[in-house]
Amino acid sequence: MPDTAPTLTLNDGRTMPQLGFGTYQIENSHAAEAVSMAVDAGYRLVDTAAIYRNENGVGEALAGHDEIWLTTKIWNDQQGHRESLAAFDKCLGRLGRESVDLLLIHWPCADKGKFVDTWKAFIELRDAGKAKSIGVSNFMPENLEKIVRETGVTPALNQIELHPSFQQKELRQLHNQMGIVTQSWSPLGQGDGLKQETITRIAEETGQSPAAIIIRWHMQHGLAVIPKASSRDHIEDNFTATQFTLSEQQMAAIDAMDSSEGRIGPDPARFC
Repeated sequence: MPDTAPTLTLNDGRTMPQLGFGTYQIENSHAAEAVSMAVDAGYRLVDTAAIYRNENGVGEALAGHDEIWLTTKIWNDQQGHRESLAAFDKCLGRLGRESVDLLLIHWPCADKGKFVDTWKAFIELRDAGKAKSIGVSNFMPENLEKIVRETGVTPALNQIELHPSFQQKELRQLHNQMGIVTQSWSPLGQGDGLKQETITRIAEETGQSPAAIIIRWHMQHGLAVIPKASSRDHIEDNFTATQFTLSEQQMAAIDAMDSSEGRIGPDPARFC
């Protein structure tokens, strides 16, 4: 199996594959097959979540593959200290694991006022070795600052919506200042980015696919990235992003695609 993907170092000292395989919207019945194809293609990180309802299939594919980085997430209605501990035990049961490499709070749900208690539970899970690294997803600056202020523990990673049309530059700058890795979800803009003129032009210039161009752009910016794909061809094609480099001019052209109106998913300030 190929093993050429670059890695990123987290603020807890652990090393994580930069390019991973996302499983959002992959049915549990297809998850084992899709994840197995991703592992065969060279991916060494798989991202799932309780709300995806495919942890059983993901765990089935990764049985005996303890070298594969596994991330899962606690859903919004499972927040709270006691609740998140119980929910995580169920995650481990579905995954068939005694631990995961990374555990994330899926959304801050700030109005519920539970994410700090959830984070305290995560710290306990990390200290017990059940979640080797801990982080968050969709957290805004005020959410990040609150959990660090109240616990003294900085998340290793914040997984956020990020693609050429919505680049979150200010939040990324804060992550850099705080030592938090940025991981991009919906890195291809749910497919919309593949049709943009800038992307198709660079794809023609390089002989690479539009998807690989966008994934490479994420990687050259030092972002972790988890594209989702269902077919073997797309899974393998996305991984080719590890095998070429974009020029400064090509990177700048994609940087110029940023839009304050580019958000596709929910606004973390309102979603829960």
